[in-house]
Amino acid sequence: MSDTLPPEPPDGGDGTSTDFGGIEPIEIQEEMERSFLDYAMSVIVSRALPDARDGLKPVHRRILWGMFDLGARPDRPTMKCARVTGEVMGKYHPHGDSAIYDALVRMGQAFSLRHPLVHPKGNFGSLDDPPAAARYTECRLAPIAMRMLEGIDEDTVDFADNYSGEEREPVVLPARFPNLLVNGSQGIAVATNIPPHNLGEVIDAVTHLLDHPDATPDDLMTYVTGPDFPTGALIMGRQGIMDAYRTGKGSIRMRGVAEIEEGKRSDRIVITELPYQVSPNDVMNSIKKLVDARELEGISSLNDESAGDDTRIVVGLKRDAPGLVILNNLYKRTPLQTNFAVNTVALVDGVPRTLNLRDALVAYVDHQVEVIPRRSEFRLAKAKARAHIVEGLIRALDLIDEIIA
Repeated sequence: MSDTLPPEPPDGGDGTSTDFGGIEPIEIQEEMERSFLDYAMSVIVSRALPDARDGLKPVHRRILWGMFDLGARPDRPTMKCARVTGEVMGKYHPHGDSAIYDALVRMGQAFSLRHPLVHPKGNFGSLDDPPAAARYTECRLAPIAMRMLEGIDEDTVDFADNYSGEEREPVVLPARFPNLLVNGSQGIAVATNIPPHNLGEVIDAVTHLLDHPDATPDDLMTYVTGPDFPTGALIMGRQGIMDAYRTGKGSIRMRGVAEIEEGKRSDRIVITELPYQVSPNDVMNSIKKLVDARELEGISSLNDESAGDDTRIVVGLKRDAPGLVILNNLYKRTPLQTNFAVNTVALVDGVPRTLNLRDALVAYVDHQVEVIPRRSEFRLAKAKARAHIVEGLIRALDLIDEIIA
């Protein structure tokens, strides 16, 4: 037997082993790239991108579910937005209350969504001004939001634990209309930018797709002729729309509605509709800067006569000023004409994808193909359980005298 003793395990001086196995050297740049990409993708999937099935980001889905669960429904009185915000933050969305309230407010703004999902009460802001604090405003679900939630209590969608495991929340809403296209979606993640569309046109396209499963984006464009922005204005040309519907990406040029009114002494330009997400202040400030810098001649006055939902900006012209030339300059050099960069990115099976018009509608139809059978199976099971009870009652009626005795 050898007198040589086995080597002692390395320790930290206090007898604790520091042998952690093999140490593999890793380039810090590679590790940072991999870790950051994993983190960024996690954030995008869990917070920033809409689901192609219901067109909602997690915060919007949680707000609608929280309001439904709280009882803030169309047939009931409105409740304080602060209560809804606190409910959603405490149970489902563990992030800042300002982020939740901002998302709630946007769902109630008629100038942001084609069909608002929240019925607002109080100051929900305007294109120029922010909304009042959550403690002042009130809300409840809009009737169309109930179509998003229709059948949610009939096992139509899967539920998952919330962040604390104490509550359950829907993974996706049943969504009985194609909300992704109808209300669109805007976000900073990978520049998601989906314009709103006309509900009737989108439903007609879905119906055509059901009847013709091999329909192409061009076929569906017969029904969905273009975006339907809630603030009106004009779309210049069709090429941007066709690019967006065929590839998922395109640039749509929007132009405000303006006309030149002739007067006894001088003419004026009256603007009555603005491009989507452009405020009267944006246009006014831009015109003022051009006039102050003497880059735009011929303007004598500028007044914002907008009231409520009606836009009216009056640009007074100097005598003999060329109105058409000035108007063209306004289109060229102010937000009166702007572009909407379409980028239809949404989650399909949990993975971000760029969708053309057909892809977006197919994702919705596939979702409904899952929702409706699940609802039917739930109702069948409920009917069978009821039938079992009714059968027992019928048998009891045959023996009613004995039962009474």
